[in-house]
Amino acid sequence: MSVIELVNVSKSWGGAVAVDDATFTVEDGSFLVLLGPSGCGKSTTLRMIAGLESVSAGTIRIAGNDVTHLPASKRRISMVFQSYALFPHLDTAENIIFGLRVRKVAAAERRERLNKVADTVGLGGLLDRKPSQLSGGQRQRVALARAIIAETGICLMDEPLSNLDAKLRHDMRVEIRGLQQRLGMTVIYVTHDQAEAMSMADKVILLRDGRIEQEGTPEDLYDHPATTFSASFIGTPPMNLFDLADGAGGAVISETGSGPVLDGPGQGFQLGIRPEHIRITAGAGIAARLLATDYLGADTIVSARIGGQSLLIRMPGRFHIGDDPNVNLRWPSEAVHVFDGQTGNRVNGRRAVDHAA
Repeated sequence: MSVIELVNVSKSWGGAVAVDDATFTVEDGSFLVLLGPSGCGKSTTLRMIAGLESVSAGTIRIAGNDVTHLPASKRRISMVFQSYALFPHLDTAENIIFGLRVRKVAAAERRERLNKVADTVGLGGLLDRKPSQLSGGQRQRVALARAIIAETGICLMDEPLSNLDAKLRHDMRVEIRGLQQRLGMTVIYVTHDQAEAMSMADKVILLRDGRIEQEGTPEDLYDHPATTFSASFIGTPPMNLFDLADGAGGAVISETGSGPVLDGPGQGFQLGIRPEHIRITAGAGIAARLLATDYLGADTIVSARIGGQSLLIRMPGRFHIGDDPNVNLRWPSEAVHVFDGQTGNRVNGRRAVDHAA
């Protein structure tokens, strides 16, 4: 059952369009991530759902009710912001229960909810500390606890981990996802970090210039990118994209003397290959020149060129470029993605040439 529904929602300021005709649903108890680069409209979309921004056009429904013009205070939604938004003069306990106190919840119920939530997020021994006495991760837990204690069932999170270091971000991703699943909350989470989206989401909505570029599970976006934008945004390193040209036996990588990589025409198309699917071989394949390596521990990212086009190759473990940087590359046919060079849209039904795969 969908608990949040947006229908043709748009937001503009004068001639500037921040969100353009967004339509999607969020299922009850699911974790949905709004993903995209800065300025793509993801935070504006979240703020319209929360009631913090007005809607220029379209409809927003929560639990079947039209809330498009309902004030934020009446939407029964909790929110976690990029900044922790804690009161510096209040201790942890008072920061957590502040909303309950404003809503005049009885003292006994406030204490009962506080004890339960504090144990849930691991703050039981820190309730008397001020924000200045807490670490970044602990402050973020206070912000989470304040959202959870409201018991709204719907929580909106606007880049809540961007102020934390890399290891703490990983730990908090695990904590937030675990909390969401244990409590059965419906979460809409905004981020520009694809690692957060891929590791946490039930469904990802990728935004570009205010419009929905693609939506689906993390696996859908990674394995079947709908556009070259999706292909290049999802994945670390991103998918390699090669311009194609017409060749005697089929489509060839432009600016090379390589054999065909696809049956049929190449002009106006692009070939996509993930870096982890490319293998360096001494046998038959596509001629390439290795340029540099970036050792990351578990694997090495190799920079290379095919003709005049750059690419990245992910090799397991430590990899060194030998005395001769000229090599051949191969990839499995099922790893090939084809896109229209003008629209950037995915093209299905093209077959990789066997001897190039």
